[in-house]
Amino acid sequence: MTFRDKSVFITGSVQGIGLAIAERLGKAGAEIVLHGLEETKAEEALDRVTATGAKARFVGGDLAKGQPGNIAELVERVWAEGPVDLLVCNAGTYIDDAFLEMSYQKLDLTLRLNVYAYFLTVQEVAKRWVAAGTKGRIVLVGSINGRLAEDKHVAYDASKGAVEAMVRSLAVSLAPHGIRVNGMAPGLLYTPLTSPALDDARFLQWMKLHTPSGEVPGPEACASTVEFLLSDDAWHVRGQMIFVDGGMSAWQQPDPPAELI
Repeated sequence: MTFRDKSVFITGSVQGIGLAIAERLGKAGAEIVLHGLEETKAEEALDRVTATGAKARFVGGDLAKGQPGNIAELVERVWAEGPVDLLVCNAGTYIDDAFLEMSYQKLDLTLRLNVYAYFLTVQEVAKRWVAAGTKGRIVLVGSINGRLAEDKHVAYDASKGAVEAMVRSLAVSLAPHGIRVNGMAPGLLYTPLTSPALDDARFLQWMKLHTPSGEVPGPEACASTVEFLLSDDAWHVRGQMIFVDGGMSAWQQPDPPAELI
């Protein structure tokens, strides 16, 4: 696949899944617009992306405010150095406590970053595409938690369920403008967000047991799926949330270890 003469704006892309997507698309020829809250991580991320041969730039901004003016200003700064053809909404958070102790403040922040920021970013970008006649392509990064529940994940699960519904609705709403929308839902991966838990050998083994592939890979496992969804090859794929989870969501119950039988 080639993305020469294409540019992509990826939110939350100075680390983890977003950075892996940026590197993959950079290798395929795209110009990359990185985004993040922590500008201290931007230099290393830019180095990694430009090492692929791609042209890249960084635009900082706090999507957690989830406010129309804040996000409009961010997208305006992206466009100031040239429009983009592709959008990946990836920035998100998990900050849940047990449900009965979960505060409104944490719920509000989760929804502002994981849901409102996606909606408003797509809206701002799509307005510019429609005005310019650009037949853009969008991928929203969700999670298997959008369908599968976990304890102490109520706000996160709800937010990712909203993302999956948004993928379908946006695909319908933007299709008349030639804009294609899909989603990618990762399972458990090694990322800065999950590494504290996965560094526990017993927890890692337990998660591998619940995954048919028996693997917990890094974020690069997701990047090729996003590349496909943004490509010409996926021209007839619309409104789909593609799970990249090693089969975890397909397995009702893992086989117990022999020592437990």
